[in-house]
Amino acid sequence: MVLLTRLIGLLTVLALLNGCEQRDAPPLDQQLYVWQRQWTSAHDAALRDSREDFSTLRVLALQAFPQAGWSRARIDPLLLKRDGRPLIAVIRLDGQLKSLNRDEVTTQVQQVIDDWQTQGLKLAGVEIDHDAGSAQLIAYRALLAHLRAVLPTSLPLSITALPAWLDSRELPALLSTVDSSVLQVHAVSDPRRGLFDPDQARRWAKAWSRVTVKPFYLALPAYGVALLPSDGAAPIVESEVKLERDGKRQELLADPRQLSRLGAQLRADPPAHLAGLIWFRLPLANDRRAWSLTTLRAVARGDALGSRLELTLSSHQGLYDIGIVNQGNLDSPWPERLTLAAQDCEGADALAGYALQPGPNLLEFTRLQEGRIAAGQQRAIGWARCMKVDQGESNVYP
Repeated sequence: MVLLTRLIGLLTVLALLNGCEQRDAPPLDQQLYVWQRQWTSAHDAALRDSREDFSTLRVLALQAFPQAGWSRARIDPLLLKRDGRPLIAVIRLDGQLKSLNRDEVTTQVQQVIDDWQTQGLKLAGVEIDHDAGSAQLIAYRALLAHLRAVLPTSLPLSITALPAWLDSRELPALLSTVDSSVLQVHAVSDPRRGLFDPDQARRWAKAWSRVTVKPFYLALPAYGVALLPSDGAAPIVESEVKLERDGKRQELLADPRQLSRLGAQLRADPPAHLAGLIWFRLPLANDRRAWSLTTLRAVARGDALGSRLELTLSSHQGLYDIGIVNQGNLDSPWPERLTLAAQDCEGADALAGYALQPGPNLLEFTRLQEGRIAAGQQRAIGWARCMKVDQGESNVYP
C-alpha cells in the first residue's frame, strides 16, 4: 500500500513537470512604427483602431539628410496624448551622411525630448536609426556611448540595426552601449531581390540572438514600394510619397502570408532575447502602399488569412452600379474578370482600371491594370442600364 502511494505521488509529480514543460511560449510584444513626416486627420482613426493590438508607438520625430540638413516630423501631440500608449521617439540619421557630429546630434536629440515633454508627451525611449556601414561602427559606437551618458538614465536608448553588422567584430561593443536593438530584416539590400525573405529573416534573428545579451526586436514590413528605372545601375525607389517621374513602375509588396508564417514560427520557437515584433508602418486610410489595418491586425494576431471577393449591385430605375467588396481579412488584387448575366441593356461602361466587352445577355469586365482592394473595402467597376441583371448568374474571377 505504501509502495502504491509513493508510485501515485511520483506519477503526479511527473505529470506536473510535463505540464510545465508544455506550456505555450508567452506572446511576442507587437509594436508599430508611425513613419509619416506630416500627420493628417487620417491618423486619428488609424491610432484608435490599432490600439487593441499594438502596445507601443515608435514615432518618426527627426531626420538628418546629407544636403537638406535636419527636418522635424510634424506630429499631432494631441492625438498621441489621447492615444496614451508608450512613445519612443525615432531619430533617423541618413546612411549617406559622411560623418556624425557628436555634439550636433546630441543637441538635436535633446531638443526633441524637451519639445515633446513640453507638449505633454511622456517618452518611453529614444531610438536612433542609422544605416551605418560596418566600417563606421567604431565611430557610431562612440556617438551612442556619448548619448547614453548624456540622456537621463531612466530613458531607454535603442538603435535600428542591420544584419550586415553581424560580420563585424565591433558589433558586441556597439550593442553594449544601448539598452535594446531593433533588427531590420526587410529591404536591407537590393529591393530588386524583393522586400522580404522569411527564411533569411529567421536566420538573421537567430544569429543576432547569439551576439546580443540584451532584448531585441524584429522590424517587419507591412508595406510595398515601386521601382522606377533610372540612368544609374540601381532603380529609384518610390514608397509612401509619389515621385514626379515618368516610367513604368514595378510594384513590390510584402506578402502577409509569409509574415504570418514567420510570426507563428517565432511564437513557437523564439530566439533568445527576442522581445517582440515592430511593424513598419502604421497604415493610414489613404496609404496605397501599406497593408490595410485589418490585414495587419490579422497577421499580428496570427489569424487565418483569406480574401473573399463578392459582386455588389445597387439599382435605381434600371441603372445598376456594379462593384466588388472584399469580405475577408486579407487585402486582394483586383479581380481579373467579372461577368454579369444581363438582359435588354440600353448602355453600359467600365470605370478606370477595367474594360467592358458587352455580349448577348452578358457583360464582361476585364482588368486593364494592377490594383488592390483592401480587406473590408469595396470598389466600383462600372455601370449598366438594363431591364434585368441576375446577380445569381454573375461571377467574379480572381
